[in-house]
Amino acid sequence: MLVINTIMALRQYLNNQTEIAFVPTMGNLHDGHIKLVNLAKQNSTCVVVSIFVNPLQFGANEDLNSYPRTLEADCEKLKAAGTDVVFAPNIAEIYPNINVITLDFGQTMTIDTPAIANELCGAVRPGHFNGVATIVLKLFNIVQPSIAIFGKKDFQQLFIIRELVKQFNLSIRIMAADTMREPDGLAMSSRNGYLSASERKGANMLHNTLSQTVENLHKSGLKQITQFEQVATQHLIAAGWQVDYVSIRAVNTLLPAESGDKQVVVLGAARLGKTRLIDNIELILT
Repeated sequence: MLVINTIMALRQYLNNQTEIAFVPTMGNLHDGHIKLVNLAKQNSTCVVVSIFVNPLQFGANEDLNSYPRTLEADCEKLKAAGTDVVFAPNIAEIYPNINVITLDFGQTMTIDTPAIANELCGAVRPGHFNGVATIVLKLFNIVQPSIAIFGKKDFQQLFIIRELVKQFNLSIRIMAADTMREPDGLAMSSRNGYLSASERKGANMLHNTLSQTVENLHKSGLKQITQFEQVATQHLIAAGWQVDYVSIRAVNTLLPAESGDKQVVVLGAARLGKTRLIDNIELILT
């Protein structure tokens, strides 16, 4: 496995490669990331994994400085999984106009994401998806993959990236992997490490609450969407969570589900202590 830090060296190596599969990450890898790598290996002859904590997608009061950097351990996991190349650039490599004194990244051109990016997670993280879309497009241009693999846990992100590929006519196939979970149902996340021992014991409540909402939808359909969302929200609040949203959306548009929608996703985001967790469950209504 090669670890490459510069765009020039990466392009030189990939110049003779075909069927490149790409897994973009911010590091601090867990089994969910390795699942993406395994899927990439099944669908390509060369697997590239990027590790880059992208400052452009963090807000002023978010955890950019404290976000775990575990490059050595990440590389060990990726090597064991059969990754061909790890691309681990520094900030100046990705943002060449950066002012290292003022930490102005100099990225004056960014992706203007659609209105849906301002809902759900975007409503509480303004500008987040602009930063996500911009770094993903940068990485796509650098790696030039034929396939890119993302996890479904970040469902809104996946939706926006699919729109990015579609609207910019990129010849990249986006593959999605189901969310990997801990034995108690908690979605695997790099941020789970922020949870205290007591918080971790109750962290699966978000998944359980969404699961109950799914059961309610299977029983009653889409006639009581608002009520189901409110019940789930109040259930979490009563247990000490700070809820950003619980929302029932149509899979193909990510707009609020309406009567007649068949493919639906129940999404939730909430804070337990200082840790913000997200999760979702898809379902098909008959």
